[in-house]
Parts: sequence; C-alpha cells; structure tokens
Amino acid sequence: MFNVCLVTLGCDKNTADSERMLGVLQKRGYNLTSDIEEADAAIVNTCCFIQSATQESIEKLLELAAYKSGRLSYLVCAGCMAQRYKDEISEELPEVDAFLGTMSLDSVADILDELRADSAETIMKYDELDTPYPNRENIGRILTERPYMEYLKIADGCDKRCTYCAIPYFKGSYKSIPMENVVEEAKVLADSGVKELILVAQETTCYGIDLYNEKRLHILLRELSKIDGIEWIRLLYAYPEEIYPELIDEMASNPKVLHYIDMPIQHTQDEVLRRMARRIDNEGIKKVVGELRQAMPDIVIRSTIINGFPGETQDDHEAMLKTLEELRLEHVGAFAYSREQGTPAAQFENQIEESIKVQRFEDVMLLQQHISSEILQKNIGRELDVIIDGYLPDEDVYVGRSYMDAPDIDGMIFIDGDRELISGEMVRVEVTDSDIYDLEAKII
Repeated sequence: MFNVCLVTLGCDKNTADSERMLGVLQKRGYNLTSDIEEADAAIVNTCCFIQSATQESIEKLLELAAYKSGRLSYLVCAGCMAQRYKDEISEELPEVDAFLGTMSLDSVADILDELRADSAETIMKYDELDTPYPNRENIGRILTERPYMEYLKIADGCDKRCTYCAIPYFKGSYKSIPMENVVEEAKVLADSGVKELILVAQETTCYGIDLYNEKRLHILLRELSKIDGIEWIRLLYAYPEEIYPELIDEMASNPKVLHYIDMPIQHTQDEVLRRMARRIDNEGIKKVVGELRQAMPDIVIRSTIINGFPGETQDDHEAMLKTLEELRLEHVGAFAYSREQGTPAAQFENQIEESIKVQRFEDVMLLQQHISSEILQKNIGRELDVIIDGYLPDEDVYVGRSYMDAPDIDGMIFIDGDRELISGEMVRVEVTDSDIYDLEAKII
C-alpha cells in the first residue's frame, strides 16, 4: 500500500484545492494518511501571499524532507509558492522531487505515478495560467474540515493588479469555474452532509464576467440555494467596487443567503487607495456600506485594513480611524504592509518603519475592539439560529456560530445547554451576555 500525506498551508481557497487533490489521489487508488511517519509521499500545498507565509512553506518542506531518511520517498511542492518562484525554486529546494503549479493541481496523481516510475529528474508541472479554468467534472473531494461546513471555490486568479499584491503573478487572470461545475460540486457536498457553503475566490463579486460577459454571482447564489440540504450560504472576498444591485437584492431576498459579507477595503483614504491601485474611493466605500445596510439592516460586514502602506502619513492613518469609527463595521482585521518582491509597491518611496506599522495596527485593533464590544452588547436578548461547532468540556459549554460569524476568523457563541448537542446541529438560542468579540447564550 502506497500512502500519501498532504499538508495544507495558507487560505481557505487552498483548503478547497487540497480536498480536491485528495479526491484525485483516492480515485487513482492512493491511500491517504495524516501521519507523516507512515507516508511514502508527502505533498505540501504552499502559500506565499506575504513573506511570512513563504517562510512557513519553506520550513514545512524542509521539516518533511527530514523524513526521507526513513519511509518517505517523495516530496512534492504544490500551489502558490511553487508557481511564484518557479524559475529558481528547484535549485533552492533540491530536497523536493516535484513542483506543481497553481493551474496543475489536478495532475497530482499523474505526478506521483511519474515519480514512482523512477523518474531521475525533478518534475516541473506548470500549465498556462491565463487559460480558462480546467473542467473539473467527476472529481471527488475528501472533506478535511468540519463535515457540515465547506469552502466552495468559484473562481481563481485576479485582474485587479493592486500594487501591493503578488497574487496575479502566480494565479494569473480571473477565471470563473463554470456554473454547472460549481453547482454539481455543491450537490456532492450537500449529499455528504454539508449544511453551510462558504463561497471563496480571489474576488467572488466578479464571478461569471469572463465566461458569460456579465456578473452572475447573484444567479449562482440562486442556483445553490435550490440544493436540498444546504441551509446557509456565506459570501467572502467581495470587493466593494464590484458589488452590484442584483447581488444585493438576491442577498436580501434569498433566505438561504446569510446577511453577511466579507468586503476587503484595505484603506479608506483616497490618496492611499490611489497608490494601492484600488478602484474605489472613500465616498464609494461609504456608499456601498449604506446600500448594503439599507437593503439588509441586520447585515454583518467584515473587512480588512493594511497598515503602513508606503507613503501613508500619520494624518492618513488618523483619518482612516475616523472613517472606521463612522462606518462601525462589525468585524475588521488588520495587518501590517508586507513589502512583496516583484510588486510595484515594493519599489515605492517612503516605505514605513516596522515599528510604525505595528503601532498603527494596534490603533486599528483597539478601535475595533471598542466598536465590536458596543455592537455585540446590543445583541443581548436577541434570538439567533446557531450552528454548533464543538464542546468545551473544561467549561461545560458548547461553541457555535450564528450568521454573524465566519469560522476561524470571527467570534463565537458560548452556549449553556441542558441537553447534548452534536457538531453541525442547528439550534435556536437567546443571547445572554457579550464581551469584545464573543457572545454567551442559552438554548431556547
């Protein structure tokens, strides 16, 4: 029996890709294991979004390479880092036997077959980035996350070319996955017990524009909501400038589409946004937030902020804090600008010192803690539908999420209950208390 261990690093889009690779491997007859000591081959689905992610990917590959002194025979580097550094990576990582680019992941079983056929040279598999997304029919998927919740990848690549971002250089242009393929995969997931679908892409809001010459995310949401077993559909990575009326209407009227949206704005000040090559300004951001809240007064908006972008002045930073206080977004994540090799912003003048980036990051998070605490306090006494994520025996409470919280990035609801609950179960609760990020509740 030939055992394969696959390690996933990075974002939820990588998780979706890895689960499909596992499906390809299993269909080919490979045995899957999570124990590296029992593996004959190891695959790392890498990340390189920022420098720290690249370093983590390298360290994981080197860590697994040490097992080649034992049972492990082959080590494969797959995904983003393999693609981004394809011209030099084989020389830098001689421990790796094969490299698999971002558009070549479905070839993972072919790569292992070739390695096992005693290939004497390092295998490099890189399909063209800027081609339509490959047909993905009849490929199973091995679920590795919560069996009742799964990320559904609807597109890859990006056409935006923000000056700080390297993603287009290793993901290529925007590529929608054909709607029939997405819906079929969602049906398979529903049949396996998935209740919550979380739609992901580099940018979900442009879905369909390359295939159908128009945005069709609202139509995709409608089709996915027809699938029996799917109860919640959550939308991540919706760029504010691409949110359009039909999408808002579908979110507002479709009972399966949660009133939740992840909408990265990255900054709020016009000059910084211009240097970032973002395609919206301060007033545009406010306008979109207003339209979403007018259509769905209970909507929860998550966003991200980059601190310390080259040329960001203290006045820019303070003005951004004032805008965030005005917007009062329910969830905000912040991170310090990372100077990424090959991006235009890496060559900009007026790079910001790390200590200043950290201070500005802390300013944003302190403000958001205050905003979040006030928002959550207003939920006391409110009734919510919650999906159970687990049980904490030391505290004798269950942990769950309402529509307001995406897994792993937002808050939680701690639930006192006098009956046993099962992960994935939907229950109705009443909120009894709150803190900075989380709620407490009791079962009704």
